[in-house]
Amino acid sequence: QNAIDTYIQGLEALPGSVPITIAMARTYEMMYDTENSLKYFKIVLKLDPSNIEAIACLGAHFFYTDQPEIALRFYKRLLELTKTGDENYASAELWNNVGLCCFYASQYDMTLRCFERALEAADNSNMADIWYNLGTVAISIGDLGLSYQCFKVAVSIDPSHSEAYNNLGVLEVRKGNLNDAASDFAASRKASQFTFE
Repeated sequence: QNAIDTYIQGLEALPGSVPITIAMARTYEMMYDTENSLKYFKIVLKLDPSNIEAIACLGAHFFYTDQPEIALRFYKRLLELTKTGDENYASAELWNNVGLCCFYASQYDMTLRCFERALEAADNSNMADIWYNLGTVAISIGDLGLSYQCFKVAVSIDPSHSEAYNNLGVLEVRKGNLNDAASDFAASRKASQFTFE
């Protein structure tokens, strides 16, 4: 709370300061005060409509509160900000988030193209997560064969990807391959003991 009081004093001395306002938004976010965090991120966007952090935080908030259509508007704005001429310098994570938003907003025509762009921009640090998300999308459309392959690719890239192992285990149970399922669940537990699944 002392930090918030200091920021309030700073805003009294420097009204409309983007760095102070964004610091308040971050601090409220760290305090799990979502309402105030969102309030200050929105103020940041009024002061600086191209503030990438505020746009990304608001997009993530709307995605995780089951409002993918609104989140998609924020993420598309980020795509606009990363475009220079005919080149787009968006990160793999941004394309991944846009792909997930498109899927959950039922814009299926854009979903796979966004994931393709995510894979093009990916490196070894984030490629497994993209394949995992593709596997999740495949499960949602009922293509268990594709989802199985996506999860296999994810664990081949990152052998410690516990969520992918966990989903592979579930798919193996559905196929009746209980030994393979047990092996996948054991690999999931070993890879990440902090996950609750």
